[in-house]
Amino acid sequence: MRAGIVCLVLAYVLSQFYRAFLAVLTPVLKSELGATAEDLAAASGLWFLAFALMQLPVGWALDHIGPRVTSAVLLAVGGGGGALVFATAQGPGAISLAMALIGVGCAPVLMAAYYIFARIYSPAVFGTLAGAVIGIGSLGNIAGSLPLAWTVEAFGWRETLFALAAVTLATAAAIALLVRDPAKPEGGAKGSVLDLLKMPALWPVLVMMVVCYAPAAGLRGLWIGPYYTDVFAASAAQIGAATLVMGLAMVAGNFAYGPLDRALGTRKGVILGGNLATAACLLALWAFPTAGGLGTLALFAGIGLFGASFPMVIAHGRAFVPPQLMGRGVTLLNFFGLGAAGIAQFVTGRIHHAAPSTPPEAPYAALFLFFALALLAGCAVYAFAQDRTD
Repeated sequence: MRAGIVCLVLAYVLSQFYRAFLAVLTPVLKSELGATAEDLAAASGLWFLAFALMQLPVGWALDHIGPRVTSAVLLAVGGGGGALVFATAQGPGAISLAMALIGVGCAPVLMAAYYIFARIYSPAVFGTLAGAVIGIGSLGNIAGSLPLAWTVEAFGWRETLFALAAVTLATAAAIALLVRDPAKPEGGAKGSVLDLLKMPALWPVLVMMVVCYAPAAGLRGLWIGPYYTDVFAASAAQIGAATLVMGLAMVAGNFAYGPLDRALGTRKGVILGGNLATAACLLALWAFPTAGGLGTLALFAGIGLFGASFPMVIAHGRAFVPPQLMGRGVTLLNFFGLGAAGIAQFVTGRIHHAAPSTPPEAPYAALFLFFALALLAGCAVYAFAQDRTD
């Protein structure tokens, strides 16, 4: 089982990489394929939407088929196939298709690990394990920053994507060989997603899922690249350095959130406090979009650090889910989180296009304000959530 979990974590490293690497590729895709910031926002959004739409069938498959086959097949066909489409792309449309396929391929890997944790480990340590997986997986976020910039410069972006396709297919094969499905609960996987949606205790948690991940995912996954390019005339290496700092902060945040509910005796308080701190960083970027230097970098790092509450929110929602619906429960929560992040990419693409183009920071200030207000609205609803720490 441990070897299988390691394989799923490696697959999640790839998932984090694929959702974040467009920011670094912005300059080369713009020059070689004519892809605009709006094109890349749409492609990024399709990754998240495809990922999110797959969560409900993935949840059913985890409960009925098991994590091994579900993860191996989708990662090979969607992830490996999508990387090959990306490597051979001749325009923005192919990039969008590739990102959608990769989103399908990445959809089951984190939830497969969470399903195994929920079935074989104590509920009290679920949040810590969930945070650890995302923390380790965030190495993919880091790989999609400065190291990716160096690799593209040394070998070319198409060659890099061909190599990634091979790594993805190898990881899928390892999952098929090494993952072991946990025993199913007594009585089988009875019930449906509708039974979960009938639970009022889940509603404010689902609202928090909608808003908690979108700012960090949207900014790190795409907008930090065009922002540094347009406002500060940054090079690919400088963008890589900025995304590296934000990615490291996200890693630290995922590990930090894990044990805090047990240390402080509250999940709700930890989640609410962290997201309010994220909103404060966003409002500071909105107020001072041209500050530059260490100040701006520190604010992006703050968004990465405090905005890493995703696994803790999953743990909060999982605490209300009955064992026979565990697969569908964790994937329902993930559906709201990733689906909202995808929709946010489309919305922010429209905001960026509609905002005045001069001064160059104006469209990005509008994006920062949008993320901040959405997050504050979600926190207002989540304040009424029922706390539960297992």
